[in-house]
Amino acid sequence: MKKTVTTLLLLAALAPVAGWAQDRIYRCGNEYTNNATQAKERGCKLVEGGNVTVVQGARPAAAAGGAAAPAAGSAPSASPPNAPRVSSNDQKARDSDARAILESELRKAEARHAELVKEYNGGAPERNALDLRNPQRYMERTAELKASVSRSESDIAGIKRELGRVAPAN
Repeated sequence: MKKTVTTLLLLAALAPVAGWAQDRIYRCGNEYTNNATQAKERGCKLVEGGNVTVVQGARPAAAAGGAAAPAAGSAPSASPPNAPRVSSNDQKARDSDARAILESELRKAEARHAELVKEYNGGAPERNALDLRNPQRYMERTAELKASVSRSESDIAGIKRELGRVAPAN
């Protein structure tokens, strides 16, 4: 019994020391520091309430030739300096393949859209046996057809936008 009480008193005495182990933490953008002078210089903010756990990730390797790696905010179309180069003939072939695929998808989407418009019949699709027994099902099917028609129109518009971005076939 005395041993348990002594252990508890010892733990209670050491508890405040565990709280001292965590210094003040400052947040500097996406970085954290516990160096108050460095935080003051950089204009960092004090992190309130709770402990902070930071896991260091691997740093990206520098580009060949000692040049710095491109910034994270650089343009998405910029290719990395070590990206393989494609000849203009290969690129033209790729562009024509992409155009052919998009044109094929456009034809399929337009055919599907024509079928949906025919089935939708201007908001009055043909009733089947299930629809005659359950008028609510007919209304739900009509709403689904309307949504499908608008979705297919959106798909066609998207494919046409993509076709506009791809270089024209020569």
